Amino acid sequence: MHKSSTCNFMYGDLTDKKTIEKIRQNFDSYESNFYEVLLYTKNRTPIWLYMQVAPIRNENDKVVLFLCTFRDITLFKQPIEDESTRGWTKFARLTRALTNNRNLVQQLAPLSKTEVSHKPSRLAEALQLGSDILPQYKQEAPKTPPHIILHYCTFKTTWDWIILILTFYTAIMVPYNVSFRAKQNNLAWLVLDSVVDVIFLIDIVLNFHTTFVGPAGEVISDAKLIRMNYLKTWFVIDLLSCLPYDIINAFENVDEGLSSLFSSLKVIRLLRLGRVARKLDHYLEYGAAVLVLLVCVFGLAAHWLACIWYSIGDYEVIDETTNTIKTDSWLYQLALSIGTPYRYNASGTGQWEGGPNKDTLYISSLYFTMTSLTTIGFGNIAPTTDGEKIFSVAMMMVGCKYSQ
Repeated sequence: MHKSSTCNFMYGDLTDKKTIEKIRQNFDSYESNFYEVLLYTKNRTPIWLYMQVAPIRNENDKVVLFLCTFRDITLFKQPIEDESTRGWTKFARLTRALTNNRNLVQQLAPLSKTEVSHKPSRLAEALQLGSDILPQYKQEAPKTPPHIILHYCTFKTTWDWIILILTFYTAIMVPYNVSFRAKQNNLAWLVLDSVVDVIFLIDIVLNFHTTFVGPAGEVISDAKLIRMNYLKTWFVIDLLSCLPYDIINAFENVDEGLSSLFSSLKVIRLLRLGRVARKLDHYLEYGAAVLVLLVCVFGLAAHWLACIWYSIGDYEVIDETTNTIKTDSWLYQLALSIGTPYRYNASGTGQWEGGPNKDTLYISSLYFTMTSLTTIGFGNIAPTTDGEKIFSVAMMMVGCKYSQ
């Protein structure tokens, strides 16, 4: 782009190479500047041009193109001595320059005193060194039907950030609710999760009316193409993500197996993180953003692994076939160490009761996964069963890969 922008096809014997090199450097530095350069026309006639370079920036303050304006100032320069005028007197060369620039001569016609005192010369205005006369350019938004939303408009950008925050909320709460089987009996949490489901449902409707970028980089605003593209990509995942699983699990008469199935289906919502990764890709060029993103990813991975670690312990602590407790499970050892042991209710439900509360269980699980991922491992919480050891090995491998 830079080579063609310096008009190399107009170079000649009298073209100053230093000036051309300055113009090239100006393109590399994305700065606004001006130059006086001698170039050649199609019939190889040398002319002096006043060249003004102005970078055009989009709404993201990125240079998308350069505006180069050229004005013939041959009349104001020393008459050029080329092959056709070699041997001519200076007066003859000046006469030829004036003849070839009649339009410019008319601009130099004497002005009346009134015009001089009230209105500056247009030529002087055009040749002034300041950049305030440059027109302001802005990318024109493509015309879309009334019911179609541009994917980069202010409303859609704000809405995407809301969906991004709610997706992170879902990525935290879904694994916790599935692993700890937290019934949404709390009305406040139930209302909050229902509001999240409604917002995800509205997002589906908006996606059917939002433009997207086509394969060739063009903005697609045709309603039919938008619907077909969304149905082929994220529609199924978004639809499964907004189903009200929490409301279904809130009913006490729901079968336990069916409730577990609905809780497991909520994990599908985590697939929305793929859309989050695509949006955050624009911020990877900033060092601070990369650091914050890495910390968030590490914390999220530790949270997920903590939920899995608890699920393994909860599954193995009680042998359902013999209705006995495994004393080598990390949950049993934790219950003994904090003074809340498991006890068998023989006179009542006939099941094992007691043990640590859910807050203690989650904090202990997160503590173990954090120490394992960072390869510290104090040993106060340790895997004992085969399932716990296999998971711990896999978690250490993830931690080693993350620390590289």
